[in-house]
Amino acid sequence: MAKGFADTDKLCRSLVADARKGAFKYVYLLMGEEPFYVDMVCNAVLENCIDESEKDFNEIVCYGADVNADAVITAARRYPMFAQRQLVVVKEAQMMKDLEELAVYCQNPLESTVLVICMMGAKADKRRNLYKAVQKNGVVVESAALRDYEIDRWISSFFRDKGLDIAPDAAALLAESVGTDLSRIAAETGKMLRNLPEGTSRVTVEDVERNIGVSRQYSIFELNALLSAKDAKRALKTAAYIGAAPKFAMPMAVSAIYAHFNRILRYSAFLAANPRADSTARAAAIGVNPYFLREYDGAVRNYPLNRCMAIIALLKEYDYKGKGGDAGEASPGDLLVELVARILN
Repeated sequence: MAKGFADTDKLCRSLVADARKGAFKYVYLLMGEEPFYVDMVCNAVLENCIDESEKDFNEIVCYGADVNADAVITAARRYPMFAQRQLVVVKEAQMMKDLEELAVYCQNPLESTVLVICMMGAKADKRRNLYKAVQKNGVVVESAALRDYEIDRWISSFFRDKGLDIAPDAAALLAESVGTDLSRIAAETGKMLRNLPEGTSRVTVEDVERNIGVSRQYSIFELNALLSAKDAKRALKTAAYIGAAPKFAMPMAVSAIYAHFNRILRYSAFLAANPRADSTARAAAIGVNPYFLREYDGAVRNYPLNRCMAIIALLKEYDYKGKGGDAGEASPGDLLVELVARILN
């Protein structure tokens, strides 16, 4: 996981642990493009802050489109009824036209109120008073969207937290089939774990295939491996199968292949500058599990620097075609097969 995400993950798990112990901040500002951590912390506070018997009088959940700053501040400044504290949660707070005015309260929050401000897909301006006030008197969680190359490591970490090991190829296949939506990854993982035999300690690629409904044999993950090895016959067959799928989207396929060849390009440059680097350093340089280094060692031999750069230019051409530019009568599936053939030749 990238350092920024490692820090976000560590902070959120700490906040969740504190909430379960009954320790809360006066104000939470939960924001960013990735909703997983926003929901994680918000749900932990909702589940643990107020006893079920006290929620009718001491818990308020509202939405930014339906309230203004005055209403939120008024609610936050009242005292709890027959309870130690009260909870005020503002979901979709980015919809508030006067959100910044909550700074007035956050500069001097009540000790008996827990205020949670959730911003989905948006961020508070760090130069302005709301952000500064919460940073001083509460906690700010900023959750940025994961990049494609970070997902495999996030999945591995997610499984470790559940006491399980997941094989690198299984993590890669799960990442490809589900995408970068962490909430969806967590949901699909939950379904899979319920179906695993009792006592399972390691999740394999077969477990992912069986429970997520995806086949490694006909995946972009496998296609990239075949391209790395220059296995033309199987690569073309796999491309044809992928392209015939009802929900196939050429831009997503091009993006995944581009990420793969960009990694090969970076690996080639790293090896040129660091010919004696060990496997840990080489894997870290391109953000992959050392398990995949053998594939990349072969790929840099099969695709020298100039050839790799030419393929990246080719991918930009097919990204344009896949989005409707100068594709002629070719279907998205036809374009994928054509692209793979040109990469190989």
